[in-house]
Amino acid sequence: MQAMELAQKTKLALDASGAQVALLARAGQDLSKYGLRYSHVGYVWRDHPQGRWIVVHELNQCGTAESTLYNEGLANFFMDDLFAFEALVVVPNPEMQEKIARLLASDAPRRLHAPQYNMLSYAFSTRYQNSNQWVLELLAAANAKDAVIGDREQAQAWLKLAGFRPITVNVPTLTRLGGRMFRANVAFDDHPFDRRMAGMIDTVTVDSVVRFIEKIDRSVTKTTLRLED
Repeated sequence: MQAMELAQKTKLALDASGAQVALLARAGQDLSKYGLRYSHVGYVWRDHPQGRWIVVHELNQCGTAESTLYNEGLANFFMDDLFAFEALVVVPNPEMQEKIARLLASDAPRRLHAPQYNMLSYAFSTRYQNSNQWVLELLAAANAKDAVIGDREQAQAWLKLAGFRPITVNVPTLTRLGGRMFRANVAFDDHPFDRRMAGMIDTVTVDSVVRFIEKIDRSVTKTTLRLED
């Protein structure tokens, strides 16, 4: 089974990295028309209380407007109907890994989670949250040296100051109307009016998360894993 094969390949790569925490991305949807490769990212934690290399991530519940935090093994993480059996492993520096691990073991994941899900949530609004946004906001809490991040508003304020830049997705009017009318997990009312009317949707994607972690951690490493390798 391909999910099991990719999970095993990922486990071997994680073991070889010597990391205790990494970011793990998958290609769940074909986002090539937006210039994106990966659709979803979570934290993979070596010493998770439930077992070795458990993925902690936010998931939308079957197309609804709600999300939940999950703790899943690698095989389950890749069990969804993926567009491509490919993974991206992003390993930050050891100090950042330690901070993320401490946060994952605390109540921070819950405090920084909003169950109101929106696939294209605005990067600097707390009305909704997408799965990649949860990862980013926890990353902010791990890196805010001069402040304690206690909620999403504080995390987003820190991200602005730290120079985070969302990805701008161009979404035509008819697509926006169709998404809002027919999909419970897509909304645009949290975006600035002028940007929304211009079809410029500023959201958090895997690419923007990876780009930001590369900005704040020059020693970060990235490994792409594919079944054909």
